[in-house]
Amino acid sequence: MQHVHTATRETIGSRENGFARSSDGALDIRLSNPAGNRLGTNPEQLVAIAWSVSFASSLKHVADLRRVKLHSDLRIYANVDLSSDDQGYVVGVRLDIYPRTGSRHCIALIEAVRLECPYCRATRGNIHALYNLV
Repeated sequence: MQHVHTATRETIGSRENGFARSSDGALDIRLSNPAGNRLGTNPEQLVAIAWSVSFASSLKHVADLRRVKLHSDLRIYANVDLSSDDQGYVVGVRLDIYPRTGSRHCIALIEAVRLECPYCRATRGNIHALYNLV
């Protein structure tokens, strides 16, 4: 395995009243609970952004390998749900994928991306994830 990148961040506090910043200062955010009054970002929003960007990058890579032309306005809407069950909190993800391509091979393309995207691979079998081709 070849190391590619390490992201370093610092979190002070928690989702109710915390702050998080990356080591390079590019990301510096207030954290908040979605049910609270404080303006800020919650962890589910951060996961939704990270997952959708990773999926879009993997989709572009797989499409390039298969010589499938994607439009530059590829859109992915990520929904990250925080729910609870008898054992505690659980996370679920739904990606609505708008590839904006006329290719009849889109379903196979999405299946291939699910095998390549680091977030899909890391969570396979651990959380409920849906991938909708829209």
